[in-house]
Parts: sequence; C-alpha cells; structure tokens
Amino acid sequence: MAGNWKMYKTPAETCAFFEKFRPLILQAAHCEIVICPPFTNIPAAVEASRGSAIQVGAQDLYWAKEGAFTGEVSGPMVRAAGASYVIVGHSERRQYFGETSESVLKKTVAALESSLTPIVCVGELLEHRELGKTDAVLCEQCRKGITPLDVRQIVQIVIAYEPVWAIGTGKTATPEIAADAHRLIRREVSAVYGEEVASQIRILYGGSVKPDNVKSLMAQPEIDGALVGGASLDPVSFASIVNYLS
Repeated sequence: MAGNWKMYKTPAETCAFFEKFRPLILQAAHCEIVICPPFTNIPAAVEASRGSAIQVGAQDLYWAKEGAFTGEVSGPMVRAAGASYVIVGHSERRQYFGETSESVLKKTVAALESSLTPIVCVGELLEHRELGKTDAVLCEQCRKGITPLDVRQIVQIVIAYEPVWAIGTGKTATPEIAADAHRLIRREVSAVYGEEVASQIRILYGGSVKPDNVKSLMAQPEIDGALVGGASLDPVSFASIVNYLS
C-alpha cells in the first residue's frame, strides 16, 4: 500500500501525519506500507517513521548520478535522504513534464542502480479508453518502458496501473476493468520473462482509491496493492485503506 502525497505538506505537517498514522497501522502485517512525500519532506518522514514498518519513497528521480541538471534530484541523493522506494513515470509526470516510456526506462534503471525499488506507472487517457486503445497503449508503455529490463532487474520493480481518467477525478475503474488491465500487463511481462517471473511481479492499482472501494479492488486476484493519491494525505483515511482486511 503506497501513498503518493504529490505536492502537499510541509515537514511539520509530515511529522503530524506520522504521529497520528503510526498507531493506526500497528497490526498491519499483511502488506508493505510506503509513503512518498515531496523531496523536501523525505528526511522528516524517515525520522518520523523510524522504528516502524513504514517505508519512505520519493516521487521522482533523474537518471544521471550527478551533473549540471538544475532542479533535478538523483537516485543516490534520494537514497542518501533515507528513501527506499521511488515512483517512476507517474501520469502527471508524463502529462505535464514530457516524460516518455524511454525516459521512464532510464529512470527505472537509475533507481535500481541506487538500490531503490521503483514503482513504475503505466496507464491510459480517457480518450484512449473511449477509442478502444487501452490495450495498445498499455502494451506500448510496457514494451518501451518496462520489458527492455533484464530478468535480474524486472523482479526488483513494482508496477502500478493508473487509468489517467480515474486519477483525482473521483472516477474509479471497476474492479473488473482494473483486473483486466492488470492481466494484460502481467501477460506482457510473461511473454518476455515467463510465467514464473510474471507471477512474482506486484502490480498495484492507482486511481481514486478510497476506504470505501479498496476492499472490492483488492478482492481481485490480479491486484496486488494500491497506489493511493488524495486519500493518503489523511492519516485516518490511509490507515483505513491499509487496514482493509479488518
């Protein structure tokens, strides 16, 4: 269960979140919990989560280790700040900042080289779904951004399926729609690396996941977890999602 805070919260607000959140997820042994705050909050999140099962991730990274790239943050920097995960290729990065499947691949490799677990995002726009192009878009994103990895690399990543039309809109893909997309992604992985490797890959669903729909989504065998946006900003809400089994 991963929370993507996007561009919200200060370090002080991050500490306040963890103070309320930690006691609520003490019994959550059924899943990994990852929170991805803005870069400036990573040290505060690492300190506030110390001694708990909560892991901290970044929301992006650059593929070079260092250099004249003003405003960018490298994998070694993210790792040194204490993070162990990083989101790569989120739809907002693709939509607003020109990320491509090729740049997603380079960032994924850079994350792995820095001992970070990348959560690699794929997903279609509303116009793609309405035109019946969902499968084609997902296949293209997988074939250019994920399956060029070697087998040693692929088993270390997490994939997140995010239908762009469901992010922050209140619309959620039905569990069946989400499961179909997850099956397709796993099939793409299987075609390159075999069924055994494909069965090991964790594929998260992201797109307006909330306490009232997480249980039905997680009931789908193909869905291995959730990448949560807005609902992860509130400690009670995110704890309810994490504790969906109770």
